[in-house]
Amino acid sequence: MVFITSPNHRTLNLNLNPKTTTLETLKLQIQQTSHIPISQQRLFISQSLQILTQSDSTLLSDLGISPLSTLTLHIPLFGGTQPPAVPKPRLDFLNSKPPANYVAGLGRGATGFTTRSDIGPARAAPDLPDRSATTIGGAAGAAPPGVGRGRGKPEEEEEDDGEEKGYDENQKFDEFEGNDVGLFASAEYDDEDKEADAVWEAIEQRMDSRRKDRREARLKQEIEKYRASNPKITEQFANLKRQLYTVSAEEWDRIPDIGDYSARNKKRKFESFVPVPDTLFEKARQEQEHVTALDPKSRAATGTETPWSQTPVTDLTAVGDGRSTVLSLKLDRLSDSVSGLTVVDPKGYLTDLKSMKITSDAEISDIKKARLLLKSVTQTNPKHPPGWIAAARLEEVAGKIQAARQLIQKGCEECPKSEDVWLEACRLASPDGAKAVIAAGVKSIPNSVKLWMQAAKLEHDDSNKSRVLRKGLEHIPDSVRLWKAVVELANEEDARLLLHRAVECCPLHIELWLALARLETYENARKVLNKAREKLSKEPAIWITAAKLEEANGNTSTVGKIIERGIRALQREGLVIDREAWMKEAEAAERAGSVATCQAIIRNTIGIGVEEEDRKRTWVADAEECKKRGSIETARAIYAHALTVFLTKKSIWLKAAQLEKSHGTRESLDALLRKAVTYRPQAEVLWLMGAKEKWLAGDVPAARAILQEAYAAIPNSEEIWLAAFKLEFENHEPERARMLLAKARERGGTERVWMKSAIVERELGNLDEERKLLAEGLKRFPSFFKLWLMLGQLEERLNHLEKAKEAYDSGLKHCSNSIPLWLSLANLEEKMNGLSKARAVLTMARKKNPQNPELWLAAVRAELRHGNKREADILMAKALQECSNSGILWAASIEMVPRPQRKTKSMDALKKCDHDPHVIAAVAKLFWLDRKVDKARTWLNRAVTLAPDIGDFWALYYKFELQNGTDENQKDVLKRCIAAEPKHGEKWQPISKAVENSHQPTEAILKKAVVALGKEESAAENNRQ
Repeated sequence: MVFITSPNHRTLNLNLNPKTTTLETLKLQIQQTSHIPISQQRLFISQSLQILTQSDSTLLSDLGISPLSTLTLHIPLFGGTQPPAVPKPRLDFLNSKPPANYVAGLGRGATGFTTRSDIGPARAAPDLPDRSATTIGGAAGAAPPGVGRGRGKPEEEEEDDGEEKGYDENQKFDEFEGNDVGLFASAEYDDEDKEADAVWEAIEQRMDSRRKDRREARLKQEIEKYRASNPKITEQFANLKRQLYTVSAEEWDRIPDIGDYSARNKKRKFESFVPVPDTLFEKARQEQEHVTALDPKSRAATGTETPWSQTPVTDLTAVGDGRSTVLSLKLDRLSDSVSGLTVVDPKGYLTDLKSMKITSDAEISDIKKARLLLKSVTQTNPKHPPGWIAAARLEEVAGKIQAARQLIQKGCEECPKSEDVWLEACRLASPDGAKAVIAAGVKSIPNSVKLWMQAAKLEHDDSNKSRVLRKGLEHIPDSVRLWKAVVELANEEDARLLLHRAVECCPLHIELWLALARLETYENARKVLNKAREKLSKEPAIWITAAKLEEANGNTSTVGKIIERGIRALQREGLVIDREAWMKEAEAAERAGSVATCQAIIRNTIGIGVEEEDRKRTWVADAEECKKRGSIETARAIYAHALTVFLTKKSIWLKAAQLEKSHGTRESLDALLRKAVTYRPQAEVLWLMGAKEKWLAGDVPAARAILQEAYAAIPNSEEIWLAAFKLEFENHEPERARMLLAKARERGGTERVWMKSAIVERELGNLDEERKLLAEGLKRFPSFFKLWLMLGQLEERLNHLEKAKEAYDSGLKHCSNSIPLWLSLANLEEKMNGLSKARAVLTMARKKNPQNPELWLAAVRAELRHGNKREADILMAKALQECSNSGILWAASIEMVPRPQRKTKSMDALKKCDHDPHVIAAVAKLFWLDRKVDKARTWLNRAVTLAPDIGDFWALYYKFELQNGTDENQKDVLKRCIAAEPKHGEKWQPISKAVENSHQPTEAILKKAVVALGKEESAAENNRQ
């Protein structure tokens, strides 16, 4: 669509596509629309570019015109040389005054009328001419001049009213144009107007969307301003509610209870008291007195008639008890009657009465209508089985079982070839009559499988069931359902004979063939499967069963050939090999114990339909999915096939090794790793994994030999040097470890080698050698903070605090971003010079390392150690502002607040950092304190799952189980901790890195950490007291 602005300031919209419309076509459409000749058209895109100079065959899109573009149309002025256009004749009679005695439409037989628009709202109708007038003149004479039928008031009066009010109240009013006296009031609303309105609507929406963000922001600001100026009651008193924990029990008791003061304003109702009449007292006296004499009337009747007025019945409960007693006596009498036809159960009688359905009048009416309708159905169309079934079920619902049986019997007579009618008749019949009904049914429809199956169900003995089913097979020999049912009832020998007959009658049913093969011997089963393959050449289950048969008889070498032949044969038959379906068959074979069949299926089908570049990713994903579903052999087979294709892919070797480590044996893992390092000798992680497995198995010489082979393959690998050192060091061979590290240092080892060398000397007690190695290492690697840290700790152990401080200071000059150095220096300053010096060190550390939660936590704990609770709270608030997502800070803040506020604080912490293990452990402690054992166990388990490398959580979890768990829970936590091998933790690291604990196993370190936690909690309790 293109817009054209004409000289009279009107806008023309032309439905054109600029990519397919030329300039000449555009001018022709302008001429047709505005009657302006092409020779006088001057088109402009803007005030500087004129289109007229281009060729008429040029496309509009080449001129820079896009959809919804606006062009300007100018007409040149030639000095009045053009003759003026002849004006069109105007039809003045449309606006002129009608002649006298004029009635609109009178010539074609119409009559005048007056509407509400003619007379105006709430205004009396004008006098109309008399309808009985015989002449037009007579009608005209009866009315004022200018008044006719349908004209309403005279024009002069209308003009006067318009002058007085300034508008005509009978005219329509439009919000945009006002009264419809505009220029286009009488114009029709055509498609062009509709299209123009749509364009303007789109423009309005576009402009509104541009202003939407500012409008929403302004609205949001106004809402916030309103809420700030008009807060809710709950918001106004939120801070006061938080302070209610400070109110003591005595203060609560002193708070007065609010009374009901509204009773003062209630108007008391007028109460009137009336004296009790004497008749009421007399009636009460008569009810309470006991009469022992007989009434003369009763004496006349021999004393057996008691007047009702003298013994009024007022106790209805006694009456009910008496009725129940009488009923129980009747039941006892009936239950003792042996000669009667029926014996009443006194316990179940009342229960049956309660269970009876009381049908209402409305339901009875519905049943009658339905009965009438179904009667009409069965009479008009007696050969329609559903009508008879519905009629019988209606009578069954109504409780008329005999009528239902009669109806369904008529249905069987009318529709003897309907299975459903016979089955319904069998259901409604009595147990004795059901066999007769079903016998008649199978006689009428001998080929009905449903009737024969129902007849077998009615029999209670297996031999009778088998006899009925065999009778049915005589009539329907190709029914697979009957064959299955009769085979299930037979013994193994009879089942084999029956299946031989079944596959002859139903040769295209695979289940019968497979069942026969399972019952036959090995040689006969092979013959059966070959016959089945001839009958069902497109059935994969036959080939898979044949492979399982060979594997079960020890012929594992032929399993792969059978599967391979089967896939080729199926492809020749045109069957599409579905990779996913065959993988499911492989998993089913694994569950059945046919591992070789599973491997053969994977080996021959895993690559079908997979692009070459997607093979690695797809196969690894398939193996992981099989592993999740518990199909370990299938996953192992997928990795084995993938490794035959990708021999040098380290990631696949690692995945396969992890699978063997989790679900295999040590021998299979060792064989896999041996094969892996053969194809990838440069992969350090494979060598190290093999050596570690040998070490864990207790075979230290084998681990040492693997590391020697690894060093021969990768001579300059620092990881292998350090692994060899760790092997010797952990097995109490310090001299070997020292020699290995010396060789590594000679070959230009990195800072880790120097650090390990210093650790060995520290554990051997050679302090001078340790200091010498640290000094040489710091000369080579001055930016490695761990060497500075070890040097400072060495001086601290020797109680050379000044030298330790110098070491820490020197380290911070080279490693100003090392948080452990700052913390060690702060602890040393606190020990030497008190809190003020430590506070200065931590402040300097926070300036150089902003937004570090560990430094903030150290400052808070330093204040707490010296009893400065207020300063600690202020520091914690600042820390949470700067590090709002730090879990360790939130966990510490939960422990700092009083116990009533910890729940609120924990909610705030979980909102900020929901998945942080420190916060989760802190919440678990709260549940532990509240004796919510199950919740505490769940949250502790979540913490160790999120951070298995942090030993503090394992120690907390183990301590919890020691106090609240069973032996199984304790063993489980201990086993999981040993498997996780935690290395970090605020309390774990000092214990695990202590010299006396250097060779301790994880279990011993865990128990020492639990003891340390207990001591810390005891100290905290003493400080609170």
